[in-house]
Amino acid sequence: MRYDIRLRLSYDYQRPVGDARHLVRVQPRDLPGVQQVQDLKLRIDPAPSERGAFEDFFGNPVLSVALRPQHEALDVEMRAQVRVERGSQPDLDLSPDLDGLRAELASLRSLAPDAPCHFLPPSQRAPTLPRIAAYARASLQGAGSVLAVVHDLGHRLRNDFSYDSDATEVDTQVGEAFDMRAGVCQDFSHIMIAGLRGLGIPAGYVSGFLRTIPPPGQPRLEGADATHAWVRAWCGVQMGWREFDPTNGIPAGDDHITIAYGRDYADVPPIAGVLKTTGEQTATQAVDVIPLE
Repeated sequence: MRYDIRLRLSYDYQRPVGDARHLVRVQPRDLPGVQQVQDLKLRIDPAPSERGAFEDFFGNPVLSVALRPQHEALDVEMRAQVRVERGSQPDLDLSPDLDGLRAELASLRSLAPDAPCHFLPPSQRAPTLPRIAAYARASLQGAGSVLAVVHDLGHRLRNDFSYDSDATEVDTQVGEAFDMRAGVCQDFSHIMIAGLRGLGIPAGYVSGFLRTIPPPGQPRLEGADATHAWVRAWCGVQMGWREFDPTNGIPAGDDHITIAYGRDYADVPPIAGVLKTTGEQTATQAVDVIPLE
């Protein structure tokens, strides 16, 4: 599937801002055999005084910008065409059971960015919490393989938790969202990651876009799509990483367009940085994911 993707992030500041530096992670990744990015355009307004590009530890493309003159607003616009061809997931489950996974993890010596060792310990936004581990442990019943555990936990989260955009904020802690049994895709993903790690299954965070389909008979509203988050779990040497969307209770498919991989949201915010100002700021986001075929 090929998409035309448009993203606009807008920040309005209560008082002028000066000497701002930002790291911007909004452009989709090139993923061989899965995702190909074409015709990428990235615009920053006001124009940066300094601008550079690099890849972070996990291989995510990052734009580094500095804005020295005072400004009262910041706009980030990204547009790209992306082809996603994940293909159908294999029917044959080749993942080991938990004991087999532990043995495979113990035999690995890689410290590469994609190595599962980076995604097993607790992280800033996905700490180890006994109550979340206990919730995840229920998915071991009747599940003979790691992949089965991943899918069962993701389905349970979809059924037991409510999607509520008013329940949490971007900095809500995972334990608070778990106790409320409500939140957004970021919360669903952090809870699932914390639960899988509590079982000894390496798990990470995926930021990206999700194509949404309007109700029958209603037009697609411009800017109504959204950035999204889901989970990747390491299911053993033979199966490697598998991605699951707990917010929707489905494996990631061709409607999931990847921006970045990390241990949790703290590794992959769309914008992170420092600036000099006083007062508050407001942020708005508009996303369009338009299929071209």
